[in-house]
Amino acid sequence: MNRYIRKIVEIINIREHVDYHTADSSIRKNIAFKGPNVIILACAIVIASVGLNVNSIPVIIGAMLISPVMGPILGLGLGLGTEDGDLLKDSLKNFAVMVIISILASSLFFLLSPLTLENPSELLARTQPTIYDVLIALFGGFAGILETSRKEKGTVISGVAIATALMPPLCTVGYGISRLNPTFMFGALYLFLINTIFIALATFFAVKLFKFPAVSADTVGGKRKGLSKSLYAIILTIIILPSIWTAFHVVKENNFKIHAAELVKKNKNMGRSFVYDHKTNYSRKLSTLELFVAGEMLTDEAKEMLYNDAENFGIMRNQIVIHEDATIVRENIDETEILKGIYEHTDRQIKMLNDSIMKLNARLDAFNKNQLPVSSVAHELFAQYPHITDVSITRGSAVYSENDSLADRVIVFVTCDEKLHANLRHQIERWLKVRLNNENVLVVEAK
Repeated sequence: MNRYIRKIVEIINIREHVDYHTADSSIRKNIAFKGPNVIILACAIVIASVGLNVNSIPVIIGAMLISPVMGPILGLGLGLGTEDGDLLKDSLKNFAVMVIISILASSLFFLLSPLTLENPSELLARTQPTIYDVLIALFGGFAGILETSRKEKGTVISGVAIATALMPPLCTVGYGISRLNPTFMFGALYLFLINTIFIALATFFAVKLFKFPAVSADTVGGKRKGLSKSLYAIILTIIILPSIWTAFHVVKENNFKIHAAELVKKNKNMGRSFVYDHKTNYSRKLSTLELFVAGEMLTDEAKEMLYNDAENFGIMRNQIVIHEDATIVRENIDETEILKGIYEHTDRQIKMLNDSIMKLNARLDAFNKNQLPVSSVAHELFAQYPHITDVSITRGSAVYSENDSLADRVIVFVTCDEKLHANLRHQIERWLKVRLNNENVLVVEAK
């Protein structure tokens, strides 16, 4: 048993793969926002803003890949873990510069952008952070510092950049400022703070786990500075609690939608009525399920059965709204009349589709009819006139100045080994007029 435990410990042991000096140097080098980093940040901001503005996931991923915002955040974690006050101060300063530049640039972009989407789903996705975002940031941050620290580098940092999504929330804050929308502003800023704090926290834990050497007071030229453990706990609690509350409501909303769909599926047909559509409206006060019914008006007995079924799915009767605008108010309605109406509607749809198909076929036939037999005409000309080496045929329109009329014209470009004489050109034109059944043929010698 001990042998297996030692084997497992040997497999998961990572300290011997860690290069402290390279990691420390790499993080410190990527903290500063100046020179290329500023230009790259500006490019990432524009790309992310465009991606969010047009709801393009690939563009947003591209912005996350080239964004250099991980540097100062890893620097925060390293500074805390090694008790390096100077590194912590530099990281915070450059982090603030990065945030300000990003928010200002994205705000300016969205102020100038003429495009406003009716349903900006990619922007909305960054306004309700949950505890799951905390987990993503924590494990993503750990993977990031591990990748930075290990001797043999891989492609983990790119994946961390995509998973933790630091740049899009900042751009969403800019969108909220440009639209004066507090939901976008504060929701996205909260998501960005979650990602930042927990990536830095994961870096801090990893630095302690890998036993990075602490920076002595003599090395930094001053006293070590650090936050107390109780203050750490208070800050993390304040950050985590709202995300847990949001996650609770996300799960609750998802469950409500699932139960609503199951209820509709079970009660799709109710006698001579049927539910042809439904809509869920989630609210923290009172969520509702709207049912759109066609056929006959629902009887009181049918509604009562529906309410009883709904209670089995955790949906109360005051949460159900029934729309019967498409129902027929008749006492002795025949079921065949409902089917007849459905069939008549279907027949009209089929007739419309058939008419569209006939029109498209007519256009296709006209197009095919106007196609010129270029290949066969060219080979026939080659056979009759061996000195012709190349033939190009095109169809165009000719406008005559004397009456301003428009006529169809076929233009044939020929290339010859020797000069094409006028008599021969007229002879070819006469033959082509007969061959193409078009009196308006023009032969031009290509130079």
